[in-house]
Amino acid sequence: MKNKKILVLLLVLAMVFSFAACGESADNGDADKDNGAADKNTEIPTYIAATEPTFPPFDTTDEDGNIVGFDMDLMNAIGEDQGFKVKYKAFEFDALIPTVQAGNAEIITAGMNAEDPERQAKVDFSNTYYDSGLVVIVKEDNNTIKGIDDLTKDMKVASQIGTTGADKVNELHDDGKIKEAVILNGFDTCMLQLINGDVSAVIIDQPVGKTYLKKQPGKCKIVGDVLNAESYGFAVKKGNKELLDKINTGLQNMIDNGTYDELFTKWFEGEE
Repeated sequence: MKNKKILVLLLVLAMVFSFAACGESADNGDADKDNGAADKNTEIPTYIAATEPTFPPFDTTDEDGNIVGFDMDLMNAIGEDQGFKVKYKAFEFDALIPTVQAGNAEIITAGMNAEDPERQAKVDFSNTYYDSGLVVIVKEDNNTIKGIDDLTKDMKVASQIGTTGADKVNELHDDGKIKEAVILNGFDTCMLQLINGDVSAVIIDQPVGKTYLKKQPGKCKIVGDVLNAESYGFAVKKGNKELLDKINTGLQNMIDNGTYDELFTKWFEGEE
């Protein structure tokens, strides 16, 4: 009889511990669900940045085909500071603004002139982060063209589509100062045309031209003065004040804490 009582007591205790374990498991499961929901709610947002990666040192591709450059490093630093990530996608330059307007990207990181009134009417620009200008590039052995005033009515001049360089070349053509404005999709293509003798000169942003000449020494040179001073900025869709404020705040923080200077040295090697 005593043995039966002990057996019953053991069974009861086993059932109690079993129920307690089940309850604990259920509680942990709910906690995990709650934690998962919390993680989801605090997930870092990822923005798509549209760029045209043939514009070094601002936007280019590395040996593995990854989009890299001064703009990418600076925007990544801004994102880390402001709690967002960025994924970069390549487009043709003249498709960048329509891409953001259509909602297929949130940011433009492409060495874009932020002081162009036509662009300002279509997108909102951040505070500017680089002051630039245009230069004339000719072949190394060309001693006839010493600046923009030496371009003549029998010459073809190239630039990249959608850039202020292209605007300048079209302006020269419309004013009857050159024979033909050759507007191409990529800066590298413009330079290939110059080296092959298909055009007499290329007009492009100064830092882009300088970077190319460093990588291809002895082939071409910059002549004359810097033209059309301009400043670059990042861009977002009209009215996206929340994202624009994050970019502006992060940009200022990068300037204040020295990150901007470090990235400038990395990509421009103190050329200015």
